[in-house]
Amino acid sequence: MNPNHSILLKYFPDLTELQVERYRRLGELYEEWNARINLISRKDIDNLYVRHILHSLSIAKALEFKSGTTFLDIGTGGGLPGIPLAIYFQDCRFHLVDSIAKKIRVVEEIIQVLKLENASSERVRAEELNGHYDFIIARAVADLPKMIGYARRNISKDQNNKLRNGLIYLKGDEPNLNKDHKGSKKIQLSDFFEEEFFENKFIIHLPIFFSFSQKKRN
Repeated sequence: MNPNHSILLKYFPDLTELQVERYRRLGELYEEWNARINLISRKDIDNLYVRHILHSLSIAKALEFKSGTTFLDIGTGGGLPGIPLAIYFQDCRFHLVDSIAKKIRVVEEIIQVLKLENASSERVRAEELNGHYDFIIARAVADLPKMIGYARRNISKDQNNKLRNGLIYLKGDEPNLNKDHKGSKKIQLSDFFEEEFFENKFIIHLPIFFSFSQKKRN
């Protein structure tokens, strides 16, 4: 077992026993699957909890969501950030998608083993997605213009959270973000986590705005 899952309690001391057990088991599952399928860089698997699970949970550390909020995880790969967030936000729903069949099979297996009733998965290209969600979440799977295009098609026009519906993106810095995207916000992860890995990591929130005519058509 990867011994570093206790790092989660350092930043999330109120985790329930069930959540702690699911995160512990998640680490085991990633190690087992990674020996067969390259989900995570083999040299990085020893840093799984900091660089992948805690990084995914930075969204939970920095932002709040109402019960019933829906998330679409585009390009989820092995289930990041969707699975760690589904374990944490038990009263929200997560749909994890990827175009690579073998990765989605792993995601489906993990969801079943962990009994995550609030998570689902689908093999599909982002361009072919249907349905609407409060937020799209991703870990630097494509450039921002492409992700914004996905968001405009799949973001719900019904606003339920204080945080405006849109794209929540985990990546490095975007120097021109504020002048290029209305209402955008960058959250520096080193404000929450002291590990060196987070020094140049950010959450980028890009709200999606709709015209009155677009809302009426929806």
